[in-house]
Amino acid sequence: MAEVIIGENESFESALKRFTKRVQQDGILAEARRREHYEKPSIRRKKKAAAKRRKSRKTAA
Repeated sequence: MAEVIIGENESFESALKRFTKRVQQDGILAEARRREHYEKPSIRRKKKAAAKRRKSRKTAA
């Protein structure tokens, strides 16, 4: 769970910016988008294999 503690003289905008950055780093929105619709296990495996191929191709080049 992303949590940001607001300082004494900190503006709301800067706290919101820090919170947004923390959510992005934790991958919360990406996870929510991924879980938005059900994905069959076979499709999940195919996507994982494709990502692995892309990553290996990127490191080899």
